Amino acid sequence: MARKESKKARNERVTKILASLDAEYGTEYRCYLNHETPWQLLIAVILSAQCTDARVNIVTADLFKKYDSLEKFANAELAELEKDIHSTGFYHMKAKNIISCCKDLIEKHGGEVPRELKDLTALAGVGRKTANVIRGNIYDEPSIVVDTHVKRISKKLGLTENEDPEKVEYDLMNVLPKDHWILWNIQIITLGRTICVARSPKCEECFLREFCPSAGVGKKVGGKK
Repeated sequence: MARKESKKARNERVTKILASLDAEYGTEYRCYLNHETPWQLLIAVILSAQCTDARVNIVTADLFKKYDSLEKFANAELAELEKDIHSTGFYHMKAKNIISCCKDLIEKHGGEVPRELKDLTALAGVGRKTANVIRGNIYDEPSIVVDTHVKRISKKLGLTENEDPEKVEYDLMNVLPKDHWILWNIQIITLGRTICVARSPKCEECFLREFCPSAGVGKKVGGKK
């Protein structure tokens, strides 16, 4: 049975992981969802639920031209908006949430996207993950966004054992320095899309291999595990 990693050893390993991520991907903040305003990002994140960023960007390219203000979204016809966002999936609920969310932004927040977590999560269609995307990308508030990549790879790296996204978030807040919270989201998503792919992780190519307790575990060799 493997010996439990000490807190000191884990912290040293985390430091090496972060240095490797910074060296490989840089430390520039970037967002994969195209937007020009905070409210556009909010709508794009709502649309991204169970949908790829690439698909959302295709949809919003025309969507943000047709609805070029919060007021137009708030006053949109539900059936028409559903057609406009149909390819992102779950279009009925997303359309309802977008209209309701935009009405609340106008009526309760003066047309501005709020900064505080409690105000953001009170908006229709905005959960903790969406709120943290906004806080990190718009307000540079240190926050950890737990999507499927972040949860899966953080578990592989031995930084959490939890499945619940909120518990994973708190685990990562306890082990990662605050100045790397936003970067962790960006860097780990990139890693998950290119190297640590869910169905077929390329462990032999991974620059984090020596720091990852899961490297090679369960990997298919010659078509068999």
